[in-house]
Amino acid sequence: MQINSSGFVDIHVHFREPGFEYKEDIISGALAAAAGGFTTCCCMPNTSPVADSPEVIEFIIKKAQAAAVRVLPIGAVTLGQKGKTLTDFAALKKAGAVALSDDGLPINDENIMRSALISAKEQGMLIISHCEEETAMAERDVRLAKELDARVHIAHISTAETVDIIRKAKAAGVKVTAETCPHYFSLTSEEVEKQGANACMNPPLRTKKDVEAIIEGLCDGTIDAIATDHAPHSAQEKSLPVGEAPNGIIGLETALAVTLTFLYHTKKLSIEQIIELMSVNPGRILGLEATSGRIIFDPDEEWTVNPSKFKSKARNTPYAGMKLRGKVKQTVVNGVVIYKG
Repeated sequence: MQINSSGFVDIHVHFREPGFEYKEDIISGALAAAAGGFTTCCCMPNTSPVADSPEVIEFIIKKAQAAAVRVLPIGAVTLGQKGKTLTDFAALKKAGAVALSDDGLPINDENIMRSALISAKEQGMLIISHCEEETAMAERDVRLAKELDARVHIAHISTAETVDIIRKAKAAGVKVTAETCPHYFSLTSEEVEKQGANACMNPPLRTKKDVEAIIEGLCDGTIDAIATDHAPHSAQEKSLPVGEAPNGIIGLETALAVTLTFLYHTKKLSIEQIIELMSVNPGRILGLEATSGRIIFDPDEEWTVNPSKFKSKARNTPYAGMKLRGKVKQTVVNGVVIYKG
């Protein structure tokens, strides 16, 4: 069986350019995206320099013109992602930023977050919140969104408590959306003992109870989207001991297979629901115009993850050697086949 679908939209990737091209760049990241069935990717701003000015946003857009898939920049909420002074939201929007986030460095000051939500509402932009102390900060941001009648999106949720906070907020009419990542519904913290730094990310892997809650949240609509948080690092960086190595794993080339293996083949979600979570809903959250990107995938084909064959520059995945079911067969953008598997 082969499925013809709209291309997937990843609203949370790190393509590392400018500044960290040895980990990944826009071109290599886009090739990895195409191999995974993603035809649109939204880049987080923790580059060097930080994407906190129109100049950096414009640089990313210009570089993305040569990319295999549509690459869209997310601008920083605060200057240098330091959580103190808001960036010029209007200028970032005009330059082409599709959303705002200080991903990787959460905004701890409640007054700054309140001001950010107010300014974002005025500009018709979305704040994507990275919650370090996940439950407490998700609770804070939901409360602020309710108080201000503003939109907020909670990134990469991983705990049962956060799922419950978002479920209750939605029931109360708060304008909150949320994403999770494949690793949070397929792996537990036990994986760190087996794989070391290649199973370390932020937020970290959790317990079996949390995994079950994330799956429940996906099934009942509490969680709106599946994103990868594709976070490439060099082999040298990831060879460091746990606690010293940088957090993050790559995910573009395994996301569909992990999702199908752990949600479709376990009869938790249908193919149609998975397409909604990986294509329709992410595009709706960011108000993105539909692209002409299409993909064909076989949900049943079994394969063994071999990072040496990845299109990404990076190899830091906890799924190496794992047998998964589901394979992208073709990715088409603007009528051109950009990947054939």
